[in-house]
Amino acid sequence: MLEKIRKVKEVARVFGEMRHILPALNFKMPAHKDTLSVGGAFEDTVAAHPERTMLLFEGREWTYSEFNQWINRFARVLQARGVQRGDTVALFMENRAEFILSLLATLKVGASCALINNSLSGAGLVHCVQAARATHVIVGDERASVIDACRETLALNEFGSYLWFSDADTSTCPDWCLDAKAEMVDHGVENIPITREITAGEVALYIYTSGTTGLPKAAIMLHRKALAASTVLGRLGFRVKPTDRLYLCLPIYHTTGLGPGLLAFILSGGSVFLRRQFSASNFWSEVKQFKTNSFIYVGELCRYLNQQPEHPQEKNNPLEKMLGNGLRPDVWDAFKSRFAVERICEIYGSSEGNVTFANFFNKNRTIGATFAKVALVAYDQENSEIIRNDEGHCIEVTAGTPGLLLGEITADYAFDGYTNKDATGKKIIHDVLKPGDQWFDTGDLIREIDVGFAFGIRHFQFVDRTGDTFRWRSENVSTNEVAEVLNQHLQIHLSNVYGVEVPGVEGRAGMAALSVDSPDNFDLAGFARLVDAQLPGYARPVFIRLQLSLETTGTFKLLKTELREQSFHLDQVGEDPVYVRLPNTETYQRLDSTLYQSLCLGTAGY
Repeated sequence: MLEKIRKVKEVARVFGEMRHILPALNFKMPAHKDTLSVGGAFEDTVAAHPERTMLLFEGREWTYSEFNQWINRFARVLQARGVQRGDTVALFMENRAEFILSLLATLKVGASCALINNSLSGAGLVHCVQAARATHVIVGDERASVIDACRETLALNEFGSYLWFSDADTSTCPDWCLDAKAEMVDHGVENIPITREITAGEVALYIYTSGTTGLPKAAIMLHRKALAASTVLGRLGFRVKPTDRLYLCLPIYHTTGLGPGLLAFILSGGSVFLRRQFSASNFWSEVKQFKTNSFIYVGELCRYLNQQPEHPQEKNNPLEKMLGNGLRPDVWDAFKSRFAVERICEIYGSSEGNVTFANFFNKNRTIGATFAKVALVAYDQENSEIIRNDEGHCIEVTAGTPGLLLGEITADYAFDGYTNKDATGKKIIHDVLKPGDQWFDTGDLIREIDVGFAFGIRHFQFVDRTGDTFRWRSENVSTNEVAEVLNQHLQIHLSNVYGVEVPGVEGRAGMAALSVDSPDNFDLAGFARLVDAQLPGYARPVFIRLQLSLETTGTFKLLKTELREQSFHLDQVGEDPVYVRLPNTETYQRLDSTLYQSLCLGTAGY
């Protein structure tokens, strides 16, 4: 009887979910020639909600009407300084109201906006500006000195190519910049006509890959894709209503903070509380103070919040729903129960990809489902290549088995590529299921999972990046799954797992960089007991490296490339203590020069 009641409740819950989902299914991807753009959609929101609060930032507040007038002034400044439809403007600024202003003004004049990671400098910064062929740069005062150091290489010599926004009343505009706020004073506040002429197939944004390996690649995002992503995820994931308010602390130069975060809310009439960067200590007090019922996240932020001591404002908080990516299973349940969050919509996608998943049924520990046609195909991780059958086609894996995720390239699910044609070509896989078909290679290993009754809709779970899975003792080791176990250790704040080469031994041995408060007092015996109890022998780290903190990208992705290169080499790890577990031993011991020499000579017993 209890089982029947449970099933009836589940059916009722799913039908309740479908009430929200079915309207979103009516959304149709705009055609390239449709007169439709992000700027035009924003103007529609302004017309519908002129007096509703749009943005709150550092003690300032704007209604939709006020902010739109501000945008129109700056759009006219851009036009006066030679920015034309089809040009590209680079935006280099922290999360600020002026970032949103610059973004929307650029899109309103028909130019595309290159969103530059504000932590870049030197060659990486120059590469990103030039990859998008930017003719102008909008820079915040907080990044002006960084741009100044690159001006000779950038070679944007015409005065007016650099537009500057102050960040304090005492800051002074550099002599090589135009003061954007001063320029705006004498311009009109009405909408500019060209906005309504922009088509869905024009380039809206250049969004860059994180650059965890090599220089970032500039992914092309058309207006149609920006609108589709923000609209569908806003409706299905956040279910944004004009009365909702978003807590936004993710960088809005990146897809997650920008699309399902900022754009989803300001194209739906919701409000946004914007923060320059995440602060775990201030999070709950600000959630309560600014009445934010929605949160756009990446998984590591949730882990940080889980690790904080109990905050007096975390109880009875207004947070109801969250949307984001990278929330690991070991964090999911603890976060949801501790903070009483009703809805967590984990999503999966990328700036350049043609496949997006969303957990719109509010199931636990899943990236949800997708409307796109996808295939999970067999992948040889040791040789880093797709496995094909005798006919030359890919082999689809069974449910529960990790496979390389491919998304079929169609008119509705297009791959618009990068500015670099060679990089674009490498991401397209041909003859996957039949001769002549084309699929986008996500580079990720995904598996289909059973989430219970959900109208037969297939649900999926992220496993790992292909490069983050290594082979040891003839077995494939998932860095993500190992990290979930290691993070259970009470002294470990965060773990970064990767494979390293051991001279004379096939495959790669597991190594983990661990973020701990006190490397000298780390409980090695407890760590060994944990991995022995919860990991098979081949997946247990052979080496561990203790650090006070782990390096991440601006979007909180763990950096592995340098760690892999440094490996366990004592001359490269600096002051970080490294420990090794020798074969047939129960403990980890400090790696000294004698042990290191035996590893290099292949005499350590592996």
